[in-house]
Amino acid sequence: MSEQTLTSRDGTTIAYEVHGSGTAMIVVNTVAEDRTSAGGIAGLLAQHFTVLSYDRRGRGGSGDPQPYDPAHEIEDLAALIDVVGGRAALISGSAGGVLALDAASALGDAVTGLFLYEPPFIVDDSRPPMPADYVAHVESLVADGKRSEAVEYFMTEALQIPAEWVAGMKQDPSWDAAAALAHTYAYDGRILEGLQDGTPLPRDRWSIDAPVLVLVGANSEPFFVCAANALAEILPDVTVELLPGQDHAAFWMAPGAVVDSVVAFVGR
Repeated sequence: MSEQTLTSRDGTTIAYEVHGSGTAMIVVNTVAEDRTSAGGIAGLLAQHFTVLSYDRRGRGGSGDPQPYDPAHEIEDLAALIDVVGGRAALISGSAGGVLALDAASALGDAVTGLFLYEPPFIVDDSRPPMPADYVAHVESLVADGKRSEAVEYFMTEALQIPAEWVAGMKQDPSWDAAAALAHTYAYDGRILEGLQDGTPLPRDRWSIDAPVLVLVGANSEPFFVCAANALAEILPDVTVELLPGQDHAAFWMAPGAVVDSVVAFVGR
């Protein structure tokens, strides 16, 4: 199916496309991505499921009314779930998984399951916490037109990439694409507030009975394992699985490994 659009509850246009057949699954993007960014995993999933990919607000063909409010993103997902019959599982890599968790908690039985690849909670001292002023600083940089600086700030603070490596990354065409979506670093930063400060996850943020599969690359930083196990401690039906030989990029660069685990989990 080519690009379609719907009007979300607040009047915002949301662009999406649907492929495949079977149980419905919605791909939720992470920071600085539109729906094409996870095209590899969406395409493989569509061999097994009905897969809806969409541009989160502020990205691609979707609108971006201000001020940004994370609650509207849950309304967007509610409308998208209606498109595929009123019930769907959600799959996401990295920070997008936190939006998926929030949506599952808010929408109840409409979300049939969650498939999360390395949600980036920081729950202990296994890595430094995010700066307390992270969101405000990103918003300030974007407001001043310093989008490239906002990307650099995200890379060094959120991803802990050494500054000397970032200098080389700026020469890649993907840098300009990230800069164009730099405002979304603050959007997802708001969703993640209170979940990356080095303290245990709050037990009252989510109420989710649906099954949750959390995948972690065996070669990823240890804090991702800590994050996955922390989620398993506070939700009733969480399975944590390590993917041999994979790291944080697997959701995008090795989608087959992720999809194999998802298909196996659904078939249990």
